[in-house]
Amino acid sequence: MALSKNEWFILLLLLVNSFEVYTQEDKSYSIKTIAFYNIENLFDIENDSLTFDDDRTPEGKDNWTLERYKRKIENMSRVLSEIGAETTQTSPDIIGICEIENKGVIEDLVNHENLIDKDYGIVHLDSPDERGIDVALLYKKKSFIVNTFKSHRLLLNDAEGFRDYTRYQLVVSGYLGDEKFHFIINHWPSRSGGEARSKPHRMAAATLNKRIIDSIQRLDIDAKIISMGDLNDDPIDDSLKKVLRTKGKKKNLEPTDLFNPFEKLFKKGIGSLAYRDKWNLFDQMFFTSNLINETKDTYSFWKAGVFNPSYLLDPDGRYKGYPLRTYAGGSYIGGHSDHFPVFIYLIRKSLQKQPYLKGASY
Repeated sequence: MALSKNEWFILLLLLVNSFEVYTQEDKSYSIKTIAFYNIENLFDIENDSLTFDDDRTPEGKDNWTLERYKRKIENMSRVLSEIGAETTQTSPDIIGICEIENKGVIEDLVNHENLIDKDYGIVHLDSPDERGIDVALLYKKKSFIVNTFKSHRLLLNDAEGFRDYTRYQLVVSGYLGDEKFHFIINHWPSRSGGEARSKPHRMAAATLNKRIIDSIQRLDIDAKIISMGDLNDDPIDDSLKKVLRTKGKKKNLEPTDLFNPFEKLFKKGIGSLAYRDKWNLFDQMFFTSNLINETKDTYSFWKAGVFNPSYLLDPDGRYKGYPLRTYAGGSYIGGHSDHFPVFIYLIRKSLQKQPYLKGASY
C-alpha cells in the first residue's frame, strides 16, 4: 500500500532521529582532566618553630595576615575550579599541587565555596623540606579511588658535602573509573645558585623518578603512570632527555617509553613561568606510552595545555604578560602565583549516550 506524504514525512523523521542517536552515542567520550599547579607559597599565618616560615607570618617580612591568606585561598580555589572547565564544564578530576605548607591549608583550599561541592579528597605527607613546603594530590572522590600512596625521599649533597633534604616525590595509586593509574607528584630542586651549579640536584631527582617508574613497571609492565610537577627544568633539559629519556613525538614509541607532550609546547615558545624576559616550561606531565591509544577504548591522552586566562596575567608594567604573583619585587600585589597551571585531557569512549562536550570532536 502506498504511503501518504504525511506518512513519508513521519518515517523520514524517525530515520533521521535514529541516525542522530547512533551518531551521538558513537562519538560520545568520557573526558578526565589531570592538572598540576605550583600555587606559590601557600602558608598559614602561624609560625612553625621547626621550619623557616617566619617571613609568612603577620610579624614577618611579608606581613602575611589572615586577610591576605584568605585572599590567597580564594584566588587559588578559583583557578583550580576553572582548569579544563571550558571543555568539561567542571574542575579537574586529579590535581597535583606544590608549595603548600601543611594539610591544614589544603583543607581550607578544598573547603572554599569555589571547590567544596566538588568533594575533593587529599593525599598529603609532610616532607623534610627546610621551608616546610610539600606536594600533595587532590582527587574527586566520585572519579578516583585511592588504593595506596607512598613518599620517596630525595637526599642531596650540598656544596660542602653535607646531606640536604628536599621535597618528597609522592606516589598515589588507585582507580580512575575501572582503570588503575599511578600518579607521581614532584617538586624538583630549584635553580638557586645558578642553573649549572644546581643541575646535579635535578639530575638526582630525575634518577629517583626513573627508579620509581621502573619499580612500578617491574610489577606490572602495562602500568599506567603519569608523573607531574614543577621540575625546575624544561622538557629538553638533560634530566628529562638523558635520565628519564622522555620523547616528544608519538612516532615509534616503545611500550616502556615515556611521552612528554609539553616538549612540543615548549618548542612553540609556550611557557608556564617567565624570568628575565625568557619563558620556561618547568611545569610538565609525562606518562607511559600505553596512554597513546588511537582506539580510545581505555583512557588515552588527548591533548595538553597551559591554563593562562587573562586574569592570571600581570596587566601592565615591567612584568606585563607574566604570571600575576602574590608578591613582586618584595611588595604585596595580591595576585595568584608565579606559575601557570598545566593540564592534560584523558578520554575514552563512553558506554552511555551523553551530550556532546565542547571541544570533544575528533
